[in-house]
Amino acid sequence: MSTTPCIVVLPGDGIGPEIIAAAQQLLQSLGEFEFDERLLGGASIDAHGTALTDEVLEACRAADAVLLGAVGGPKWDTTDPAAPRPEQGLLGLRKGMGLYANLRPVRPSPALVGASPLREERIAGTDLLVVRELTGGIYFGDSGRDGDVAHDTCEYSAAEIERIARTAFEAARRRADGSDRKPRVTSVDKANVLETSRLWREVVTAIAPDYADVALDHLLVDNAAMQLVSRPADFDVIVTENLFGDILSDESAMLTGSLGMLPSASLGAEGAPGLFEPVHGSAPDIAGKGIANPLATFLSVAMMLRHGFDRPDDAERIEAAVDAVLEGGLRTPDLAAGTLAEPPMPDVPAEVEVGTAEMTDAILAALAA
Repeated sequence: MSTTPCIVVLPGDGIGPEIIAAAQQLLQSLGEFEFDERLLGGASIDAHGTALTDEVLEACRAADAVLLGAVGGPKWDTTDPAAPRPEQGLLGLRKGMGLYANLRPVRPSPALVGASPLREERIAGTDLLVVRELTGGIYFGDSGRDGDVAHDTCEYSAAEIERIARTAFEAARRRADGSDRKPRVTSVDKANVLETSRLWREVVTAIAPDYADVALDHLLVDNAAMQLVSRPADFDVIVTENLFGDILSDESAMLTGSLGMLPSASLGAEGAPGLFEPVHGSAPDIAGKGIANPLATFLSVAMMLRHGFDRPDDAERIEAAVDAVLEGGLRTPDLAAGTLAEPPMPDVPAEVEVGTAEMTDAILAALAA
């Protein structure tokens, strides 16, 4: 029986195939992996009439891990509720694999602090983790339309809330391990309006005594959105429901200066394969131009190695290589926009705009150094 890890790769749409090909190069530089390439999203709609086939779901369930590029694009945009949409493939994959916890770390690379739309002194020291519930809430509730009236139902059970809250508390503990700081979880809801949020707050508060070493505070989602841009460095772990997590994690991504820098891991029960993907979309406007930023996908590979294969040392090597290459001045266009004409400070390398292949080569060289 082969012991080579099997990774189902789902290139998806737009720039997905380009960044996934680069990620496979990265993985091959680190060891032996078996790749099983499958269709998802718009590519699957074109080939099979559905965004996720049963065969692909079964392959993902049987794999050791799943690596996804991105799905979607204007080609498949529609307001017809009966028409298949690429995003249905991703939602179906999360649900079908039982992936209830989405982890999105936000740590601006020191070299990119100036690329953030926020002032450098405001984001200095930012190192937070968004833990988003992934299989409940309004995205999976009943929805429908009757003439000019539409509805989308948000439902949560206490059990669903408890398991994601425990994921967040345990993540906070791990992040603080070896340091002298007290771990903290910030639970985000809308308990002043929504009944699901009142249940959310009750359940999170009830299990907090099981984690007496972890501080807990609560924020309403609108306040949390403001606090993320006014004091991002004060957050440790943020836990929230599906819709709020979708919005807040994308907002957090811009602290790094580009969605092209944010990785994610979607995890389920212990021992089940996880799904690892960059947070950014399929960027169809730049597909095929060789300028897509592969770094969020590389950092997603690092999360795969850490959470899926228990290879934290290799994960840290990738993260260090990304920091080193950025410190050396290389930038894909999304990171370079508006900065290349500025004269560098003394002892700071000039920034050089590169494409996907050049950035990939530079990361591989840094790993081999």
